[in-house]
Amino acid sequence: MKSQFIIIDTGFLVALHTKNDKYHKKAMEISKQIQNRRWITSWPVIVEACHFFAQKNNFQAILLLISVLENDLLELFQIEKTHFASIKTLLLKYKDLPMDLADASLVILAHELNSGDIVSTDQRDFKTYRWKNHHPFHNLLV
Repeated sequence: MKSQFIIIDTGFLVALHTKNDKYHKKAMEISKQIQNRRWITSWPVIVEACHFFAQKNNFQAILLLISVLENDLLELFQIEKTHFASIKTLLLKYKDLPMDLADASLVILAHELNSGDIVSTDQRDFKTYRWKNHHPFHNLLV
């Protein structure tokens, strides 16, 4: 059974709001296909996307992203203190990739949702990562 949630990664947010991004067209297509599902991400992903937009002087994208959050079009998963041990374990397990905090938070999110449906431009890492230790992600962007 398909989850009502779709996990949103940084690369998808960047591609969606950056017309010259190589994944922009595909991100736009996918956004229409998943509009009937609930989009969810984590604060580390939002921070990472805003940092990227700020580096590119794309402050309109930052403001748009904040508006999306403000209007509940993108839900935020809250990382709790109980998740920290799992995050450390994941960061060590995938240190050779390396895994960053944003990706670790999405693996934890998949565990909590019991679903690995994701949209990400990060094809290599999300083909490698496993949620609940053995479940692969299903990346709708590839």
